[in-house]
Amino acid sequence: MKIIIRAPNWLGDAALAVPALKDVQHNFPQAKITILGQAWAKELYQSLGFIQEYIPLQPLHKPRDYWLASHHLREGKFDLAILLTNSFASALLLTLARIPQRWGYAKDGRSFLLTKTASPPSGPIHQVEYYRQLLQQVGCSLSSPGVENFSLSLPSTKNQRTSLAATFHLDADRPWVILHPGAAYGPAKRWPPKYFSELAGELLNRGLEVIIIGTAEDIPLVEQISSPLSPSPKNLCGQTSLSTLLQLLQEASLVVANDSGPLHLANLLQTPVVALFGPTDPRVTGPYRQPAVVLKKEAPCWPCRYQTCPFDHRCLTSIAPEEVLAAAEKFIG
Repeated sequence: MKIIIRAPNWLGDAALAVPALKDVQHNFPQAKITILGQAWAKELYQSLGFIQEYIPLQPLHKPRDYWLASHHLREGKFDLAILLTNSFASALLLTLARIPQRWGYAKDGRSFLLTKTASPPSGPIHQVEYYRQLLQQVGCSLSSPGVENFSLSLPSTKNQRTSLAATFHLDADRPWVILHPGAAYGPAKRWPPKYFSELAGELLNRGLEVIIIGTAEDIPLVEQISSPLSPSPKNLCGQTSLSTLLQLLQEASLVVANDSGPLHLANLLQTPVVALFGPTDPRVTGPYRQPAVVLKKEAPCWPCRYQTCPFDHRCLTSIAPEEVLAAAEKFIG
């Protein structure tokens, strides 16, 4: 049997989909499982060990794009498509690819394109369970009743830490604390740079190796954090592939991050996390396993979908650096 799974588009969602992928493998242990997803996610999913093929998703803007992509997928002769995405476009593509069985949530007016549909949950539900409930509703069993046993196991050796230290000029003998001040969704999900700077200064004073990660677009943000500090944290923004990022997160003693992809990757790797939540709901996208601490403050406008806060951003500015440091001390002493 050949199964293709349309994976989520965002890094955080891609990480939170891992338990559902393991459920698919549990139900179809002899199947050849292929992932259709964003090109950058290949390194994450191939590390699971049971993904036989990864097909990078090409941009789909014009009818010709759909024709070419569906023709390529048709050559794979897949028996079943499982859609972890909710869009009409994803169902249309896999229908045009003539895949006989297509399972997904009945959303975005696409039910007529699916052969088995699931009803979306009516209330807040963690994204991990959202993906797993889709499988349950279409008749699959769960490989484990809870999610606490799900993790991503990467091979780790002393040579890996030494190699990372040499590549990025890190002290291999000191504990590594990784900070992720960015959030791809927008500034509304970001704890203030000034607060990250205060936290980084306290951690540096304690003799810890402080590392800041992010994309190249986060470099100006990191400069705001680092400029008042001497010594400065190690700025690795824009310097890590996904596989290297996974290795760094695995070697860290602690990760402090906004609601973002690196937070969910660290949690998947069982690295301790302090999660800073503002406009989003930790019941839906918070760390789903220990060790983790979630910090969140109440706000009358919570939750919201603003990318930039039009008010005073109190949901995040109310989280003081001292509070984050106290949470961090539970993991770093």
